[in-house]
Amino acid sequence: MADPAQDARQMRLVAIVIAVAMLGWLAIQAIGRHYDWAAQWAFLADLAAIGAFVWSLIVTWRIWRRRNA
Repeated sequence: MADPAQDARQMRLVAIVIAVAMLGWLAIQAIGRHYDWAAQWAFLADLAAIGAFVWSLIVTWRIWRRRNA
């Protein structure tokens, strides 16, 4: 059985990860453009953001499955 308090904590964590990933990605893109960094640094930031979003999607899906079980 799903623990609603644990699910709420995990969903808060997911929300924080999504917000930090998006703000960090935007900041790195802006800083890189300002200081004319090489393109591979932008791709590295993209990869890190995608990883955070995929993790968030997987955790959200697992919570949804637990609630519907």
